[in-house]
Amino acid sequence: MNARQADSGRALRHLTGPQHHPHRGPKEQPAGPALVPRQSRHGEPVPPPAAPPEDPPAAAAGPAEHPGTAVADPIEAPDAVAAADAATAENLLRCWVRETGVTRPADGILRLPLPATGTALLIPVHHWSATGWHRFGLPLVDGPGQRPGDRAPVDAVTLAALLVREAAHTVGAGRRVTAEATDLAGRVADSARRTAAFLAHRRADPGPAPHGHAFLDAEQSLLLGHPLHPTPKSREGLAGEDARRCSPELRGTFRLHWFAVDRSILATDSAWRDAHGAPVPAWELTARLAGADLPLPAGTVPLPLHPWQARDLRHRPTVSGLLEAGLLHDLGEHGKPWHPTSSLRTVHQPGAPAMLKLSLGLRVTNSRRENLRKELHRGVEVHRLLSAGLGAAWRAAFPGSPGCDILRDPAWLAVDDTEGRPVPGLDTLLRESPFGPREDAACLAALTAPRPWPGRPAQRLTPRLAELVTALAARTGQPTSAVAAQWLWRYLHAVVAPFLWLDAHAGIALEAHQQNTVVLLDPEGWPSGGRFRDNQGYYFRASHRAALQRRLPGIGERSDTFVSDEVADERFAYYLGLNNVLGLIGAFGAARLTEEEKLLATLRRFLTGQAAAADGGPVSSLVPRLLHAPTLRCKANLLTRLHGLDELVGPVDGQSVYVTIPNPLAR
Repeated sequence: MNARQADSGRALRHLTGPQHHPHRGPKEQPAGPALVPRQSRHGEPVPPPAAPPEDPPAAAAGPAEHPGTAVADPIEAPDAVAAADAATAENLLRCWVRETGVTRPADGILRLPLPATGTALLIPVHHWSATGWHRFGLPLVDGPGQRPGDRAPVDAVTLAALLVREAAHTVGAGRRVTAEATDLAGRVADSARRTAAFLAHRRADPGPAPHGHAFLDAEQSLLLGHPLHPTPKSREGLAGEDARRCSPELRGTFRLHWFAVDRSILATDSAWRDAHGAPVPAWELTARLAGADLPLPAGTVPLPLHPWQARDLRHRPTVSGLLEAGLLHDLGEHGKPWHPTSSLRTVHQPGAPAMLKLSLGLRVTNSRRENLRKELHRGVEVHRLLSAGLGAAWRAAFPGSPGCDILRDPAWLAVDDTEGRPVPGLDTLLRESPFGPREDAACLAALTAPRPWPGRPAQRLTPRLAELVTALAARTGQPTSAVAAQWLWRYLHAVVAPFLWLDAHAGIALEAHQQNTVVLLDPEGWPSGGRFRDNQGYYFRASHRAALQRRLPGIGERSDTFVSDEVADERFAYYLGLNNVLGLIGAFGAARLTEEEKLLATLRRFLTGQAAAADGGPVSSLVPRLLHAPTLRCKANLLTRLHGLDELVGPVDGQSVYVTIPNPLAR
């Protein structure tokens, strides 16, 4: 066994074993409530002016070093457990800085007073980001009377406890949300444990996966998760062999678990059509996926389920009653293996005509991931809307291939009880699967995610974005910063401009965060097109209700997709503006590819061009908002977690906590 394999084995055991704290720190218990939010016609892509010749920073080295200096990066520690803990702590600090309005320190050391515990944190700042993707060293506790040599690093769980205690002290609400605070500390520990296993596994085998499918390989590369989430890899209830086979980061595979559903309790809809335009029912598609050897009882149709979900469902009274009544039949696991993608519950099989979005009752980050009936209706509804003429108008506005589109969700199956009520968690959505094995399609989050690479030191983490830009700079002879600006410019025109058009002309704002945005890359590595995915992530503007109903009568009646323009403005600004585009700029900066301010200037030029090209016609409200608003509303993932909110439950305007932050584009 070599050193990499030994490290991988230790971290995989750590995934299900007791929590280990790699750094010493005070043993504060989490308590208290959450923080108080701070008050609350398109042109052709013309390349931006090239940057003047310069000596580019050492981009290939990734974020482990400052240009010209050697600064150790804690997330590249040789021990995967320590590296994962450092990455988790850094996420917590980014969240705290953004959500409480901490400003940039003058001397490179961030000082966070913690009056609730009579201490303070001292945090080395390796990179301060205008867009929030800061890079920090390990936080140190600075207690009363401590000498500099006595300051101890703080592990992620202790850091979470200190910050939650501080939040409670600030608000003065005592024990009101102690359960949520304790829950957060547990999820931080869980996220760190899993991240350690993912890092160790990928360090031991950093090359392409054996399946040879580029899209799937990208889906399996998000080892650290959302850089501004306190628990990006927490998965309550997924342990042991389930954790190994159901984790995309471990390149897991599993067979689907099949139920046979009596047609009398089947709920379904399909707008799927075959190559000749003939309609295809959802159950016919699932039968093809199952294969002819699945033993179906007469009068039933096949319903594929996640194996974890199938085990859980058997203990739910409604499902057990339907099984006992002979209206459901448990057929067990069957067929060829499927691969979990970055969302865990959407699964992919190379060569299959559809991906499957399965219900999964685990709490992943903030939410239990079970399909809601309105979301199933929403996916089919959007497909019908685009097929009724809107898609053709959208394509005509952006001619050329591969263009921009939505990964369609045109069919689903679910179960109603004998009274006609939806049975939660017993449902599957079918999504088109258009990418061939060598088609370079990757969600934006996969391009910005740090990861190991073959032929490099095992612990070095570099995003694919840096690999692409560095290779393009070498090929073209341009400075890295100039290539970074060109890459962003092309991305804005290939992906962002079509999303803005759909909002301006149809009143549909997309929840286009980085994981929902699939980027199509040309053979050289430039962005050439995009696809949006997520049947949940649509906001139909109330101001466009009449126009959308003319396109598709009855739209929104079952999907519950219309929202006020104010809600649409807030969500679109966060998901496409802050998370997607400004997050991409932050990734460029964190990888030391260029200065963020240069890319912010590129973004300003793009937005100014979008406003001018409209020439009095429709323009998305996001354009002037990003250009001129002094502040933006931003989802606060730490606050949302502390408030115990499930982002998939309740009114759309109350599913998450939002705070107000400075707009980095404002002058």
